[in-house]
Order: sequence, then C-alpha cells, then structure tokens
Amino acid sequence: MLGVVKRFSGSMSLSKLRNTGFIAVKGDDFRTLCTPRAFRDRIYELISASTKRIYITALYLQDDDGGRGILNALYEAKEKNPALDVKVFVDFHRAQRGLIGAKASAGNQVLYQECESRWPGLVQVYGVPVRRYEMMGVLHLKGFVFDDTVLYSGASLNDVYLCEHGRYRMDRYQEIVSPKLADSLVEFCTRWLIGSDAVRPLWRKPVPTARYLSRAIRAFRHTLKSANYEYEADRLGPGEVGVAPLIGFGKKNIHLNRCVIRLLRSVSKKAVICTPYFNPPRAVMKEFNRLLHSGASIELLVGDRTASDFYIPPEEPFRKISALPYIYEMSLRRFMEDNSAFIESGQLTVRLWKDGDNTYHVKGIFTDSGFALATGNNLNPRAWGLDLENGILINDPEGLLNDKFRAEIEEIEKHTTVLRSYTELDEFSKYPEEVQKLIRRLGRFKMDLLVKKLI
Repeated sequence: MLGVVKRFSGSMSLSKLRNTGFIAVKGDDFRTLCTPRAFRDRIYELISASTKRIYITALYLQDDDGGRGILNALYEAKEKNPALDVKVFVDFHRAQRGLIGAKASAGNQVLYQECESRWPGLVQVYGVPVRRYEMMGVLHLKGFVFDDTVLYSGASLNDVYLCEHGRYRMDRYQEIVSPKLADSLVEFCTRWLIGSDAVRPLWRKPVPTARYLSRAIRAFRHTLKSANYEYEADRLGPGEVGVAPLIGFGKKNIHLNRCVIRLLRSVSKKAVICTPYFNPPRAVMKEFNRLLHSGASIELLVGDRTASDFYIPPEEPFRKISALPYIYEMSLRRFMEDNSAFIESGQLTVRLWKDGDNTYHVKGIFTDSGFALATGNNLNPRAWGLDLENGILINDPEGLLNDKFRAEIEEIEKHTTVLRSYTELDEFSKYPEEVQKLIRRLGRFKMDLLVKKLI
C-alpha cells in the first residue's frame, strides 16, 4: 500500500513541480560558491562592478567590521556612480537592538544614521516589520541583486558570515546571472516593501516604534498574504536550467511551504536535506517518515549543538537563549531513536557538522528528481508560519548542475561526522544543570510546545 501511495503522490508532485513557471537560465550562468570567504570576495567584486542597481535583502547588516566594510563599499560605489540605485532591506526589530547577551543598545540603525549624516542621500536602508514583536516573526527574505546578477544566500552581513577575524558561519551561496530573476526580486521590494506604510527608513531620525506602526504592520501582513514574485515564465531549452523565486509567509501563503512538500514527495531514491536547527514542522516530519517507509534514503546535514549561533559554552554565564541548541538536539536524538532501524539499514544518514568554534547555517534540499531548493528557510515551525521567507526552486532536467551541487555538498561534508546511533548524542541528564532546570520548567507549565512553535 505504501508503495502505491508513494508512486501516486510522487508522480503528482513531480508534475506540479514541472508545471511551476520557471525562468530559463543558461547552465553556465548558474554558479555555486562553496566557502564564506569566496562569498565575501564575490560581494565586493559585484558591488564594484555594478552600474545601475544594488538591492540587498537580509535579516541584518551588522555594526561590526564585516557589516561596515560592506556598507562602506556601497557608499563608495554610489559616490563613484551617482545614478546607481542602492537599497538595503533588513528586519525592523533586529536593526534596533544589539546582539543577544550584549549590553543594551540602539542597534545597527545607529550606524545607518551616522553614515547618512556623513554622506546624505546615498544609501537607503529600510526596516521591514513583519510582526509587531520580533519573537512572532521577522524579515527572513534573502537575495542580493547586483545589476542582472543575483547572489542568493541564507547569510546576513557581519563578521562571522563574511569570515572576518578567522571565524566563519557556513552557509550556501548561489550566483545566478538572469535579468528576469533580478527584475523580479527588485520589483517585489519596490511594490510590496517600499510600497507599505509599515516599512520605514532606518537612516532617518526618529524611527517610529512598532507600537506606533501597529495598524500599518497589521495592514502590511494582510497584503503579504497575496504577495508573490512576478515574471513571465519561459520554456526551457537545451543547456538551460529553470529557476523560480517563491515567497513563504504564514501557513496560508503556501507557495514555499507547498514547494518543500512537493520536493520531498518527488524523491524516488534519495534526498539530501540541510538545516542548522532540527525541529521540523509536523508536515515535514510526516514526509520524512513517509520517505523512509517507502524505501527512499534521507541524508541529513545538521549542525552540532556547539555549531549553533545560539550556543554558549557552559563555563560562560547562562542565558535562557542558550538552551535552544539543546532543545534542537533533543529533537534530533528523538528522531534518530524513533528511526534506529533505518539508520542501521543505511536508509537514514545523519551527519553532524562541527569545525572548531565556527558555526553552521546551511539550509536547502537536493533531490534525485532533478529539482533542488536554495532557501533561507530553516524547515522549522517558525519558518513555516511566522517569518517572511523566500527560496529559489531549481529545475535541472539535464543534470547540468550535478557537479556544482556535488562540490557544494562535499565542501559541507568535510566537517561532518556520521552518527551511527542516537546514543552518540548526549542524553538529557548530561546537559548543564541550568539547561535542565529551564527545560523542566517549560515542560511543567506546558510551555515546551509553545517554544517549539517559535523556534
């Protein structure tokens, strides 16, 4: 029975994936970068070479050496070419606070305002408030546009993402030369972001509070339910791959969520899935189980708890946020325990990423059906229903990108260890006492289920 369901579901999903409207891109115009350093160097090259437009969307552009370096390069490019259109979009809330655990501050907006006072009118940085409170959802759109080139990554812009000072955060980096794709991403920012009363200039003082903007934010959320990338679809020819930008916002705006499910259902033999935080929403977990029971293989590339950007070593002062990596690890351990038979048979492979004190932020899906997904989506309940997300569905019917994707996966796997059993992950009793106390307290007040929906 499972086999019949799989074939029906798989063929239907493949058909729907193939009927997605794609933008045709020459195989040679789709490039994968494999390291944070290559990503950083390419950003600077593309900024310098841009002549008409630079549009950057990211969770944040940090007030540190990495972020200031990018911002300075944008100002230099604009000074050199006054006609260059330079706009940056970051999360409204994230821009108005400091790093977690750091001293209270007014956040990165101070940097933007200082730059504006020195070089007025050159670079526009917009704050996008997806929800009234950061906890309930953030701008998680990705994609940098340099003229007709799109550099797509889950990375934000700061020291660790840009490999400054010897430490890095691993991500994925796709470079796609396509005027149509670039136009679509820019038009989305212009129509849906700048066009909203909720989206405010962060380079000007004063920046209104989220409370003041509450009505505008509510209206903004309503308009986002119908938002999507617009473009005229192409028919793929020989030597071409298809790319389709997708929006995900809330469970009802299901372009991206539906794509994830269809991708998993399209798998015949194997899927490779990357996520830094293992806490899949119920719909995704259901597909994992269906794949395994139907005979397909899954390879998970997950970050070690110490490779999480939320991890704080036990010898440092405890903060509640530092319990998150342990909660994710508990979820992974439980999944592995429930599927021990598939691990023993080789159907389920779990690779844990760890490289010194560097961190892991890789997301995406690779399938054997000719489709792949580049995204900033963490494949967790928060991404599924709260944040404003996007991704690029890739259709590669001729296998033109196979070698490029293989090289990308091999680079990620360099610092992974294959887990042979769930017992290789620490059990709860071995966690730091403060972590145990917090998790027990959450369970006692039945807050653990709520927390899992927010992380």
